[in-house]
Amino acid sequence: MESCGQACDLQYPQGGDSSLKEYTRKLLNKALDAIEAAEGLLNMDKAEIAAGRAYYAMFYMAEALLYEKDLQFNQHGQVIAAYGREFAKTNELDPKFHHWLRSGFDTRISGDYDVDTGISSEIVSEMIAHAREFLSAAQNYLG
Repeated sequence: MESCGQACDLQYPQGGDSSLKEYTRKLLNKALDAIEAAEGLLNMDKAEIAAGRAYYAMFYMAEALLYEKDLQFNQHGQVIAAYGREFAKTNELDPKFHHWLRSGFDTRISGDYDVDTGISSEIVSEMIAHAREFLSAAQNYLG
């Protein structure tokens, strides 16, 4: 894997885009940082930790999208449920992103708290690819 992988193809939101709220832009920047961190950790054979970063990238994207609708939540479960209600069930964005977010949460919990997780580099590579695709879709949706 290259040093920044395919995340290099993604771009940080530009500061001059007045259509995005500043907090949304910051969350999208954190998402891209988390993707790049996940790639770096995976290159260091730290799959369980990389899985957490890949999940957080998707979580930050869900938060950003919800924030643009003036929705904020304090817990992961609330964010995941609200994202599903606002974006997956309405088909505003492909429901697969909600599935990936839910699955990523479970994988992150396992990686953080379990021993002998079975989280392989292949699983994490797929999570990173999902996070990249989700970020691209979020950026397109937000304009």
